[in-house]
Amino acid sequence: MAEVSRHLLEAGGKRFRPTLVLACGHFGDPEDSRLVPAATAVELTHLSSLYHDDVIDEAEVRRGTGSANARWTNTVAVLAGDYLFARASELTAHLGLEATRLMARTIALLCEGQIAEVRGPGPGEDPIEHYMSVVRRKTAALISASCRLGGMLSGAGEEQSQALGRYGEKLGVAFQLADDLMDVTHDEATTGKAPGTDLREGVKTLPVLYALGSMRDSDGEMAALLRAPKLEGAEVDRALEMLRAHPAVARAGEEVASFVARAEAELAVLPDGAARCMLRDLAGMIIARTDQGLGQG
Repeated sequence: MAEVSRHLLEAGGKRFRPTLVLACGHFGDPEDSRLVPAATAVELTHLSSLYHDDVIDEAEVRRGTGSANARWTNTVAVLAGDYLFARASELTAHLGLEATRLMARTIALLCEGQIAEVRGPGPGEDPIEHYMSVVRRKTAALISASCRLGGMLSGAGEEQSQALGRYGEKLGVAFQLADDLMDVTHDEATTGKAPGTDLREGVKTLPVLYALGSMRDSDGEMAALLRAPKLEGAEVDRALEMLRAHPAVARAGEEVASFVARAEAELAVLPDGAARCMLRDLAGMIIARTDQGLGQG
């Protein structure tokens, strides 16, 4: 169990969420002893969701290495994810009732988001609204909780902690939109996974949904590829080629920038200083990463 549960941790990753916990702790007492356990619990929760995601998606690569389910089995990967959820909950239990309640609610939102993604839009449901709802629950909820935990546990005021939570929610949406966009515009060396992974798995992300919403009769080949349940081989390469030349990619990039700007606006109520500058710079890094791929396209 130790070997399997360490697998993705040792494979790398940005440690984005625990960084946010510690950074937001600077709006109170950054030396509060609860911040490191909170950051650890957040990262373990994120890792556990990756193990489960890879089983659902039948992914073979994660963070540039073989996924746990590919290296061992789906059963082992699911149990490793459950184990990490349990360890995260154990850590959170020592942080107080409010923190425990926040993390429990966040884990529930993660599960709801994953179920909604697997189910897809319901009858009459707008696909873009459904996609954004999935993003808010599956990704943004944990990033928001990371920021709120940092402020709350360090003793920042309630107004500041709420602002940090709102910042994290909008940053989390931008983060996922950027990740989905980079699956179209970037190569494996940048993202750690083969481009077009979402197309292979049949997941309709924002660039695809924008493109489908603007399809004309002359877009027959592209429409057929993007509407297919799943793509493979040369179909993925052709779909990526056509998507990269489509205005939908630039439109999705504008949506990333919009959510980054909304996240930055939430920082206005926070005291100026190094921590606030760091949060603003983290938001700016999302724009820089997506712009790199758009420039290459």
